[in-house]
Amino acid sequence: MSAPPTTAVHEKNATLFETDLPSRLDRLPWGRFHSLIVVALGVTWLLDGLEVTLAGAVASALKSSPSLRFSNADVGLAGSAYIAGAVLGALGFGWLTDRLGRRKLFFITLAIYLAATAATALSWNLASFLLFRFLTGAGIGGEYTAINSTIQEFTPARVRGWTDLGINGTFWVGAALGAAGSLVLLDPQLLPTDWGWRACFFIGAVLALGILPMRIWLPESPRWLLTHGHEHHARSIVEGIETRFRNEGHALSDDNLTQLRLRARRHTPLREVFHTLFNAHRRRSLVGLTLMTAQAFFYNAIFFTYALVLTDFYQVPGDHIGWYLLPFALGNFLGPLVLGRFFDVIGRRKMIAGTYCMSAVLLTLSGYLFEQQLLTVVTQTISWMVIFFFASAAASSAYLTVSESFPLEIRALAIAVFYAFGTALGGIVGPAFFGRLIDTHQRSEVFSGYLVGSALMFGAAVVAAIWGVDAERKPLEHVARPLSSVLDDAE
Repeated sequence: MSAPPTTAVHEKNATLFETDLPSRLDRLPWGRFHSLIVVALGVTWLLDGLEVTLAGAVASALKSSPSLRFSNADVGLAGSAYIAGAVLGALGFGWLTDRLGRRKLFFITLAIYLAATAATALSWNLASFLLFRFLTGAGIGGEYTAINSTIQEFTPARVRGWTDLGINGTFWVGAALGAAGSLVLLDPQLLPTDWGWRACFFIGAVLALGILPMRIWLPESPRWLLTHGHEHHARSIVEGIETRFRNEGHALSDDNLTQLRLRARRHTPLREVFHTLFNAHRRRSLVGLTLMTAQAFFYNAIFFTYALVLTDFYQVPGDHIGWYLLPFALGNFLGPLVLGRFFDVIGRRKMIAGTYCMSAVLLTLSGYLFEQQLLTVVTQTISWMVIFFFASAAASSAYLTVSESFPLEIRALAIAVFYAFGTALGGIVGPAFFGRLIDTHQRSEVFSGYLVGSALMFGAAVVAAIWGVDAERKPLEHVARPLSSVLDDAE
């Protein structure tokens, strides 16, 4: 039997209603519906992994391209342009996602990505390449805010951590696709030198074109609809989802459902957003900003320039870079997949602090071995694979933290703010900084950059251990009370 319908009353010209819809979403078993959500929306991470990988894999081809002839610094600058676009895209589209809804935005952002990555393949000089990489990043940044908030709001609380980390890990499926594609398309026996890198960027456009139709069937987030006064629409969506599960043979108990009392609102003023982020939840904001900054520098600085390390210090041919990326991507993919369940069982704080600390220690050790010339190209790749097994889970947990620690009404914008600030502080500077260090051709200089990344990760581990939120297995509304919620004794 279905749970009682959402009830609504009007009070002082504002709509007040009681609802158990969030609780009904959390009680659902994992099913085909959730798997389809993950495939249709989680593919964003795959696309980002593809784009970031291609940026590294085609670095040598961009340097030898007759029309571009990039320097190492230009390659680093292109990485920074992509990240800058992602930062601004996240902020702009994050704000729109909370105002206009999740569903509208994840169509718009994917369309922008599709057009921009196809245009990248047609670049004719440094300026055009930087522009199109910026726009590609803007599409991906906007995707992050719409996608992460939507997935969080549909996923049952008991598996939210593992699901989120697992989805983030698909970044490395995209990385593997980019690596494999570059191995084939950058082969000069298959395509001319100036055509191979262009064909690589069309991979993302083709994937995005195939994904667009998959999103048509996706509903709007019922949680977003509730806070914007569309309780009847939200109820019809949840009842439709429940019907699917019952038709598949699942029995859904109405026991222990939690009622929420909400006041509908059309939007949340920016003044209230900033008060919530930097006053009411300032400790959570500190944790989110620290985690995002550390992982952004750690990842973007190293990953955007790994190809330069291989070519400049280990003399790996540019068209062979993809072979070394595949095991690197495997370690990154397995990290969130294997460790993700422990974030729901052992707990957020312990696992976040542990993965950040382990990443810092391992990077310091491998950086020292690199500086002392004790690593071969094979052992260097193995060390990266081990480091990023832990670092991938750590980075994924940063996105999990900022997306579940703040109220529903500002979730997408909160993701955007911390992604933007963290990435601006750690990600935009990182690739350009490391590109300059590699240009010195001094291992000691590169090692000093690794030490900076390790210090940031260790600092983030300490902050998470002290002030992290114990959000494991808790409904989103319990982790952070919605701004539109009304206390029982409220007038």
